[in-house]
Amino acid sequence: MSNYEVKPIGTICTKEEGTFLKLEAEYIPALTALDGFSHINVFWWFSDFDDTQFRSVLKVEQPYKGAPEEMGVFATRSPVRPNPIALTTVEIIRIDYQSGVIQIDYIDANDNTPLIDIKPYTPSLDRIESPRVPKWCGHWPKSVEESADFAWEKEFNF
Repeated sequence: MSNYEVKPIGTICTKEEGTFLKLEAEYIPALTALDGFSHINVFWWFSDFDDTQFRSVLKVEQPYKGAPEEMGVFATRSPVRPNPIALTTVEIIRIDYQSGVIQIDYIDANDNTPLIDIKPYTPSLDRIESPRVPKWCGHWPKSVEESADFAWEKEFNF
């Protein structure tokens, strides 16, 4: 097996005035033709959970109410996992092509989190018409938009 190197392309910045993806100067040309897409998939590094202890956790005790008593981390959205990679679909508010800054609506990353990659969200490749989920989470919202008003605090055991 080969070793892999992941090089951040920028950082996620969360400020009072908004949330921004700031690209390193060398990656700004990669934004060409991104205009027209309303959403992007953002790949980022759960840098606060990047250590041997967190990477060795493979099972967790019931993180969600009604879920199985024990779950493998691949059945969760937990930052504690073998490779602390996160994927979040976000809405683009605006793109500054000169400075390489994308303002987005929201992301649950901390300020100065490493940004790994960006891909355009395209319904033909990213949207599933009728996804199946376990019964214990079948009542969760069916979209990001519906999630905004959902009482998520009643779903978690942490």
